[in-house]
Amino acid sequence: MTRLRTAAAVLLVAGALLVPRGGEPFTAAAFVRIPLEALAGIVLLVLLPARARDAVAVGLGALLGLLTVLGVVDRGFRTALGRPFDPVVDTVLLADAATFVSGSYGPGAALAATVGAAVLAVAVPVLLALAVRHLGRVLAPHRPVALRTAAGLAPVWLACALLGVQLVPGVAVASASITGQVGSTLAASWASVLDQRQFAAQVGVDAFADTPDAELLTALRGKDVVVAFVESYGRDAVTDPEFAPQIGAVLDDGTQRLAVDGFAARSGYLTSPIVGGGSWLAHATFHSGLPVTNQSRYRTLMASERRSLPGMFTDVGASTAAVMPGTAGPWPEGAFYRYDRIIDFDALDYRGPDLGWATVPDQYTLSAFQRLTAAAGPQMAEIALVTSHAPWPFVPPLLDWAEIGDGSVYEALAPAGPRPTDLSRTEYRRSVEYSLSALISYVETYGDDDLVLVLLGDHQPLPVITGEGAGRDVPISIVTRDPAVLDRIAGWDWDEGLRPGERAPVWPMESFRDRFLTAFGPDGAAPTD
Repeated sequence: MTRLRTAAAVLLVAGALLVPRGGEPFTAAAFVRIPLEALAGIVLLVLLPARARDAVAVGLGALLGLLTVLGVVDRGFRTALGRPFDPVVDTVLLADAATFVSGSYGPGAALAATVGAAVLAVAVPVLLALAVRHLGRVLAPHRPVALRTAAGLAPVWLACALLGVQLVPGVAVASASITGQVGSTLAASWASVLDQRQFAAQVGVDAFADTPDAELLTALRGKDVVVAFVESYGRDAVTDPEFAPQIGAVLDDGTQRLAVDGFAARSGYLTSPIVGGGSWLAHATFHSGLPVTNQSRYRTLMASERRSLPGMFTDVGASTAAVMPGTAGPWPEGAFYRYDRIIDFDALDYRGPDLGWATVPDQYTLSAFQRLTAAAGPQMAEIALVTSHAPWPFVPPLLDWAEIGDGSVYEALAPAGPRPTDLSRTEYRRSVEYSLSALISYVETYGDDDLVLVLLGDHQPLPVITGEGAGRDVPISIVTRDPAVLDRIAGWDWDEGLRPGERAPVWPMESFRDRFLTAFGPDGAAPTD
């Protein structure tokens, strides 16, 4: 029994020490290495007196367990959001993850995932604390052998470190990944604290803070400005060889069809602050003119008095609305944006099938928006289109607008049985095609001389869809019948049509607000780089 316990303890501790961390590739060969922390731990535990040994072993094991749990969370963040986990600013997002799982896969799956995560978060540190304590007690009577083993492996570790030996690219045989994780976590946490202070100061610096209302958006008075965010509509959608032919065909065909009705478009790219998720950070960046890269910055911005783009439309007398089909509860952020009206899931009065988090088909959202705001007069609206949100359980067909009604028409169209849970590149492409087709059809059906549509993506899709290193650019287009509107942005050098080319201008997303306000202000000149 003791041998079995010892074998289990060795496997548990070795696994925790050797599991790839950070961006290290997760392969079997990555586990073939010599962890420096194991050598140091052996020496420390056999040299300590018995009374102190157990306490130190428990502390080291618990720390190893905590770092292992953080490593798992970090890998999840890298996979889903294309960036490492930051304990200072990202902990609050874990609750959002549970909400997403509930909306996408059902409350049962969310409960199971939450309970499982909680159990593992407690069990891993406890089990590793017990395992290290047990190994310390096993090694103590064999001090000479343990010290000779550590002394023999130390030169091997040093030689491998000096020679840079790697069995897997990016994974050193002479491992110090635990030490590196501690250092990087502490450094990132301190950097987050400093970043928060710097951003708080940055929020108060605004070129348009004191601009009189009479000088704001003068070239858009009387227009209906619609900002439509297409979920996960990233640059890969129009450049990846697997997506571009079909999505590009939708955009090119849409450009031609809209031209028949007198509409023209100009397109470029914006660099989103995020990848894979966290759409609200991109929306805040776009509307505030600040890079809102994490939840800490978002909270600081929401508590500030910085002028947002929707708030400025409100100031000049436009009726403003936020259409948020994915919002089913309180949305206090509306107070910062100063929308006159928030049209959330309940207000949309959708009577179709429950399809998960992105339950409202985009064409229904656009139809309800038209129905609910037709009498609003000159307005500015932000519309979040969510059909292209992972995991794409149902991509509906485009319907005649008269058929949509209260959404119950989708009951007969949605597939029966459990929702699909795989992240398919094909379904991603189809969902983006649908969202763009719905918007184009909306402009054809309801667009008039006063419509100015700003169509853009919020972020690139999940890295599992794009692959590593895909970048953060998203397409953006401005569509209108009014040549004077496009004349105002002629200096931007954006490409004609709905599809931006490979060499179309790329701006940081946070730069758009000031460029837009300048272009449509009294002087009509966009700032240059």
